[in-house]
Amino acid sequence: MESFVWVERRECCPWSRCCGMGDFRPRTVWLGHPEKREQRYPRNVINNQKYNFFTFLPAVLFHQFKYFYNLYFLLLACSQFINELRLGALYTYWVPLGLVLAITIIREAVEEIRCYLRDKEMNSQIYSKLSTRGTVKVKSSGIQVGDLIIVEKNQRVPADMIFLRTSERNGSCFLRTDQLDGETDWKLRLPVACTQRLPTAADLLQIRSYVYAEEPNIDIHNFIGTFTREDGDPPVNESLSIENTLWASTVVASGTVVGVVIYTGKELRSVMNTSNPRHKVGLFDLEVNCLTKILFGALVVVSLVMVALQHFAGRWYLQIVRFLLLFSNIVPISLRVNLDMGKMVFSWMIKKDSKIPGTMVRASTIPEQLGRISYLLTDKTGTLTLNEMVFRRLHLGTVAYGMDSMDEVQSHVFSAYTQPSHDLPASRAPAATKVRKTISSRVHEAVKAIALVHNVTPVYEANGVTDQAEAEQHYEDTCRVYQASSPDEVSLVQWTESVGLTLVGRDQSSMQLRTPTGQILNFTILQIFPFTYESKRMGIIVRDESTGEITFYMKGADVVMAAIVQYNDWLEEECGNMAREGLRVLVVSKKSLTEEQYQDFEARYVQAKLSVHDRSLKVATVIESLEMEMELLCLTGVEDQLQTDVRPTLEILRNAGIKVWMLTGDKLETATCTAKNAHLITRNQDIHIFRPVTTRGEAHLELNAFRRKHDCALVISGDSLEVCLKYYEYEFMELACQCPAVVCCRCTPTQKAQIVRLLQERTGKLTCAVGDGGNDVSMIQEADCGVGVEGKEGKQASLAADFSVTQFKHLGRLLMVHGRNSYKRSAALSQFVIHRSLCISTMQAVFSSVFYFASVPLYQGFLIIGYSTIYTMFPVFSLVLDKDVKSEVAMLYPELYKDLLKGRPLSFKTFLIWVLISIYQGSIIMYGALLLFESEFVHIVAISFTSLILTELLMVALTIQTWHWLMIVGELLSLACYVASLVFLHEFIDVYFITTVSFLWKVTVITLVSCLPLYILKYLRRRFSPPSYSKLTT
Repeated sequence: MESFVWVERRECCPWSRCCGMGDFRPRTVWLGHPEKREQRYPRNVINNQKYNFFTFLPAVLFHQFKYFYNLYFLLLACSQFINELRLGALYTYWVPLGLVLAITIIREAVEEIRCYLRDKEMNSQIYSKLSTRGTVKVKSSGIQVGDLIIVEKNQRVPADMIFLRTSERNGSCFLRTDQLDGETDWKLRLPVACTQRLPTAADLLQIRSYVYAEEPNIDIHNFIGTFTREDGDPPVNESLSIENTLWASTVVASGTVVGVVIYTGKELRSVMNTSNPRHKVGLFDLEVNCLTKILFGALVVVSLVMVALQHFAGRWYLQIVRFLLLFSNIVPISLRVNLDMGKMVFSWMIKKDSKIPGTMVRASTIPEQLGRISYLLTDKTGTLTLNEMVFRRLHLGTVAYGMDSMDEVQSHVFSAYTQPSHDLPASRAPAATKVRKTISSRVHEAVKAIALVHNVTPVYEANGVTDQAEAEQHYEDTCRVYQASSPDEVSLVQWTESVGLTLVGRDQSSMQLRTPTGQILNFTILQIFPFTYESKRMGIIVRDESTGEITFYMKGADVVMAAIVQYNDWLEEECGNMAREGLRVLVVSKKSLTEEQYQDFEARYVQAKLSVHDRSLKVATVIESLEMEMELLCLTGVEDQLQTDVRPTLEILRNAGIKVWMLTGDKLETATCTAKNAHLITRNQDIHIFRPVTTRGEAHLELNAFRRKHDCALVISGDSLEVCLKYYEYEFMELACQCPAVVCCRCTPTQKAQIVRLLQERTGKLTCAVGDGGNDVSMIQEADCGVGVEGKEGKQASLAADFSVTQFKHLGRLLMVHGRNSYKRSAALSQFVIHRSLCISTMQAVFSSVFYFASVPLYQGFLIIGYSTIYTMFPVFSLVLDKDVKSEVAMLYPELYKDLLKGRPLSFKTFLIWVLISIYQGSIIMYGALLLFESEFVHIVAISFTSLILTELLMVALTIQTWHWLMIVGELLSLACYVASLVFLHEFIDVYFITTVSFLWKVTVITLVSCLPLYILKYLRRRFSPPSYSKLTT
């Protein structure tokens, strides 16, 4: 086997792994000897960073100059090195560009450093490693293929391993896998039999053995490998399957385990199921980029017109370039800086919001995306639910017991074991069962059935006072914990304990219950029929040791149990009622068997299990012969507790026009129950459960059946979804997008990301993905906005997300308040910066055309830099503090959010309005200054520039909807800066002229003519056509 791997390695290109093209190969891993490896394996590190030390600067600069306007300004600044093209000092072009790039680089560097520190924390977790020197401590990042790693209970598995030993007496362990596949059920894992039999863990290093493992792949549900011990007599060979694996990102739920590492780093199953983080560019940034291209087009047209009016005289091509430079303000360089600084302010506001504590912004480039979400895709386990099961209802047909009446159940159980008649249960002949039983005995039978029909094992742990052996011997309540593959089962057994019947012991062949009086009841387990997704039920046959009575107990979903139990008139109705409350319903039944009946069944059952052909069918047929005319005992209702305020949050999102899809790895029934419970699917909505399909024909028929339904929620499994997307992708997505809600269950992490991608491609709308587990990372990174919920199990999702929240309910405020404000403020800010640049460009155009189309700048040097920085920057930037409604109103009326989905705050219509305003104001100011100036040219500069500054300040005041004290400070500070700087600007402005009355009245008239009509128009518009939010604020 070794030679085979060696040959395969020799054939591979020696550079392939370095080039990142290394194809994955099978491997032979020697236990405890990482130095014996036959190929290089990746380091076991978690890496969520976008760049490394060498790629950081080139990549950041590339992403900046990928934007049209940054590239344009770079070319512009470079042109100033050519003497014929120079219009003024070099700093007028290079300083703004340098500032833009410096702010961007610093922001990206801060985010990368934060990301590095978060990854370092995960990579520095300490584990124990078995070595020839004994047990040594090793960091997660230092683990290699071939290492023997010890993982304690409740510890995260650091790498993909083969399970060798466990401290559990029953020779198995449970894993929590919800961070890997989203399933709430615990998974049973079995160690390699050969290594489990060794006396101590240290003996693993004394034997000559190796694991042959398949090449790394994406499939988390399957594994093929072998374990070989060479020094055995004879050599031992064992086949390995998924049952022998411990995948990274799972958590050990019982005992301490030892495993040998087979995959690390990027070859881990969990990592291969996540996509690389992509550089997200906001839709808003793309729209602004589009507007700047339009402005650039206008710039070229204006320059060509100017040269054409000169009749292309002389070196006209140089004149075109000079005009391009002269009117370069049409495309504002400060737009990028203002928007980037605005994003930083929005991110800071989100972090500092006391109503959503613990919220983090990890991608400060896309906060305004939160204001335009059309589809929200959410995980279930740990995101909508707490993954804590609570027993809510016991229904006996004629009577139901809720949480408030459990004491009655307790008294019935107590009386059943204290009444003297209890000693004679076997004396009841089958005929006597026809007689109506007392409520007390019915409750007792139901509780006893629930306490017996399960796969739960009680485990005893030392608690500091009592050691493990003593706890097991005396069945200590304080030391007992229950282990099972499903949290539902644990909640049922915990409930029977609370009403007096306690499961105290269990092994492969027996079970012990303790009654309220302290008496131990012993039961022998004769047969177990485990739960499967096909059968939807589980059964157990037990013999009561005290009476010898044999009973077959069964519990399962109502759809299958309805045909198995005796006829009754209440089962269907009550199951429906409980399901509507969001409870998971199980039907519990029993059947008493005589010794002869059981022996006959056992013989047929053993015979069926020995058959070679159609074994599973024959076994199922034998079991079904028992499943007839069973006595219906009760219904149980268990609730997976929702996170706080999930229902009102989903209601807010729905009213805001956001469609919510639930993508979960969990079972169909569980997912449907949670969707109802969380009111994702409302009470009066129909649900279409998409039947399992495997072929094109079946998918076609099922899609036609679904098409005939209207306003209907869709529930579909991952397998059926795969088939539909393979053959009818367009048709399926078209139908699904019309649904008010969609639930996809048993989804793989890759499928979740695929659904997000398809929604983006098919609808062109913005998506937001919310999750808490490692299995949600792909979906979070694929979505336009990824939100991670900090769950109980690690922080993998929140680390990979753009935003992380501590609870699902915080999402409402994040979108309705911060998302909405960020988008509206960014739109106002960008349009105002464009207006500011167009105003001065219009003035330049008027000036040039009056003076025979000369390519001479109107304002030079510091005036042009000061205009877009200290004179107008503070008031314009203060628009990031503006808001149209209070945050309470935005939360109360989520319909306000719906208005933003149309993209009206920044559209071609609003852009055109601002362009017209800019042309009007620029023309008025320039023509006014030309009309009213007296003898000298510097008077034109003084009058026009002062009017321009005042107009900008007044326009900011006109735009603001809610004043903030910083806005007033910004306005006054800018005015003060301008007045103070006039002293130093004597080369551009006549200082004596500006102190005259003539100057003051001219500036006042020009400013009033440029601004007053706009104030009147705004008043009339608000009076006769007010926007929707103004109706709420008055």
